[in-house]
Amino acid sequence: MESELERIWDGILSREPERIRATYRGLSLPDRRTVMTHLHRMADEDGWHPEQQLSAKIALDALQARRRKHD
Repeated sequence: MESELERIWDGILSREPERIRATYRGLSLPDRRTVMTHLHRMADEDGWHPEQQLSAKIALDALQARRRKHD
C-alpha cells in the first residue's frame, strides 16, 4: 500500500505537468515550500541520479509556468 508521502512524490516527480500541478495544489503552504526547496536541491546539487535531477527540473518548470501564468 502506497503511503501519502509516496503518492505526493510520485505526483511531483511524475514528469506530467498537469499531474505535478494537481499534486502541488493539494499541499499546504508549508508543504509547498518544503517541496520547492527539495526540488531545487535535487536539480542543482551533486549526488542526485541524473533521472532524479531531470524529474526535479521538469517539476520546477511545470510549477514555474503555473506561477508565470498567474503573475
